[in-house]
Amino acid sequence: MSGVTLALVGAGLRGQSYARHAVAAGAGRVTAVAEPDPHRRRAVAAEFGVPADRVYADWSELAGEGRLADAAIVATQDRLHTAPAVRLADLGYHILLEKPMAINEEEAALIAGAAQRNNVMLAVCHVLRYTPYTRALKGLLDEGRIGRLVSIQHLEPVGWWHHAHSFVRGHWRRQDTSAPMLLTKACHDIDWLVHLAGRMPRKVSSFGNLTHFRAEERPAGAAERCVDCPVETTCPYSAKRLYLDCLGDPDREFWPLGAVTERRDTAGVLEALRTGPYGRCVYASDNDVVDHQVVIMEFDDGTTCSFTMSAFTPMEHRRTRLMGTHGYLDGDGHTIRLVDFRTGGEEIIDTLGDAGPSAADGHGGGDEALTRAFLSAVAQGDASLISSDAESSLATHRVVWAAERARTTNTIVTL
Repeated sequence: MSGVTLALVGAGLRGQSYARHAVAAGAGRVTAVAEPDPHRRRAVAAEFGVPADRVYADWSELAGEGRLADAAIVATQDRLHTAPAVRLADLGYHILLEKPMAINEEEAALIAGAAQRNNVMLAVCHVLRYTPYTRALKGLLDEGRIGRLVSIQHLEPVGWWHHAHSFVRGHWRRQDTSAPMLLTKACHDIDWLVHLAGRMPRKVSSFGNLTHFRAEERPAGAAERCVDCPVETTCPYSAKRLYLDCLGDPDREFWPLGAVTERRDTAGVLEALRTGPYGRCVYASDNDVVDHQVVIMEFDDGTTCSFTMSAFTPMEHRRTRLMGTHGYLDGDGHTIRLVDFRTGGEEIIDTLGDAGPSAADGHGGGDEALTRAFLSAVAQGDASLISSDAESSLATHRVVWAAERARTTNTIVTL
């Protein structure tokens, strides 16, 4: 068999997605897997035909065997990226690393340093960089179609139910067990905005809070869990409605339901909501990350950028406006409207077809394109095929940490 051989380290939903894209493309094959959850470990090993002697409960067991594959997909939980990424780089693995790189600057720098000293390729999964939409938008900017870029407005519509799923009930709800939401959710966006601007910002400020998903906002009579709640049917964050409605839809059964339970029946879903974190009232959880945040950046050429991340939206593609001296670009993740000030003419550019914005949809084609780029880079020994390398990703992560310092200290941070 041909193709890049892959060790899958962390077989959760993101790890499975990248592995499936690799196999579907015919450019990669999974030859080893490390995953602590026994059900997931068995299922993934069976799906990819991984032999029993290459299936491990812990990444350190896999690493203890030496280099078993050309590359590794590291998709452990965010706080557990550093040790496997560094160790596997030291063993000579090329690495596809789920974002964020790490939860703090020191650990991210360790990862970037390990890739550099071992001369291995490392691609951080900033999937937004790789979509057809981004390539089209960046191309228009680089061609000077709107003159010199002066100002950017960007919205990440997280989605009311997605926020409740991931950032109130889910793994990313607390800073002490995960990281600030700007890092876990929107390091994508900060990286993407810097990529479009083609330069690093020089000043950053930020404002944001946990405003709604708090005990003080709890409706009168609400119970601790949705399955017991007398006001559940009128609540926009009903876990029963969200997860039961996933049944019968393969994409939604994979995500978000796959994070809740392996069962695919009503009884199984209700049992998970009675006993697990995803059935809790959103006003009675232990979450502490923001539910909305604004980041303002100024670049060294005077270009400004405003970015808004909000839970209080539908879950849709990002919305972006790019304002230049000679024209204007308005994009919705799918189509781009180009207005030329010199002629008054307008052009609509369709880039995506029907690809959706969520993880279940492959992030607008970004998951697949990133996986292909990484596998091609490894197969050809050509690091230029990766735009989200360790060095550039570390730089844009530093913007995120600067924005968080600005938010928590009520200051403007100079980079």
